[in-house]
Amino acid sequence: MGRAAPLTPPVGAVVPRRPAGGLRGDRLWRNLTLAPALLLFGLLTLVPMASLLALSFNSVAWSAGKSVWTFVGLANFAALAADTLFRASIWNTAVFAGLGVVIQIVIGFVLALLVSSVVHGRTAYRAVFLLPILIPGIVIGAIWKLMYGFDFGVINLLTGVVGLEPRDWLGEASLALGSIIAVDVWHWTPFCFLLLLAGIESLPQDVFEAARIDGASGWQSLAHITLPLMAPVIAFTFIFRMILAFKVFDEIYLLTGGGPGTATEVLSFTIYRRFFIEDRPGYGAAMSFVAFVAITVMILLAGRLGRRRRE
Repeated sequence: MGRAAPLTPPVGAVVPRRPAGGLRGDRLWRNLTLAPALLLFGLLTLVPMASLLALSFNSVAWSAGKSVWTFVGLANFAALAADTLFRASIWNTAVFAGLGVVIQIVIGFVLALLVSSVVHGRTAYRAVFLLPILIPGIVIGAIWKLMYGFDFGVINLLTGVVGLEPRDWLGEASLALGSIIAVDVWHWTPFCFLLLLAGIESLPQDVFEAARIDGASGWQSLAHITLPLMAPVIAFTFIFRMILAFKVFDEIYLLTGGGPGTATEVLSFTIYRRFFIEDRPGYGAAMSFVAFVAITVMILLAGRLGRRRRE
């Protein structure tokens, strides 16, 4: 048999370089193939945003089945400052998103650590933990509406066993928002668990082996290895869940309708109220645009903090 050719060129050999024109051709072809998708994405994003911004400077009335736009300038934006419902919705949304997402990440991280250490039956644990996120929102609303029921709800039955008085969990202003947060935590913790479990399972095991040989305890490995390495995944999970939490609507609509009073009034539900119930699309568009800008700023700040953390 003949001698196999070397896989690498000998030392000192001149390796031919790819012509610069070939690299430019590859970049040009890549850009051309991506251009239709980018154009479509831009149209589907920029055109609705431009239409929303234009609508926010107008007042809309209906005449003979047609919309009549009247330019009002910044009047819709100026009215936001005096809108008590808008201020209440911002506060409730911030509390709902901030507290709920933090609880979800903590619980999801603990569950991910526990499942990652399981040798047998890991698939079964994943399937059980993922069940809540697979249930449609309308079904979740019906289930928790019954569970929170004052007379026959299972939660009041359980609290009655330990001697506590029944409470109107969705009808008392001091309890309603917390009750909605509990539903959201139950619903979306599996999402955080799934992302964090994928991050934990991708960590380099040789680092943990070296720490174990050096005598590091489990808590020391968690604090000095797992958490620093997981910081980018945790930051991504936090940002992504915050975006979804700021857009919460179905749980509020199905369980409380924003009540009692303004206890569970969140931003998405207030926008829905202004747009469709009060028939004020111009004012609702102004509110939507302000919310869009606020969420965009939050995402950019969180991304910048995440980059600094990684550096």
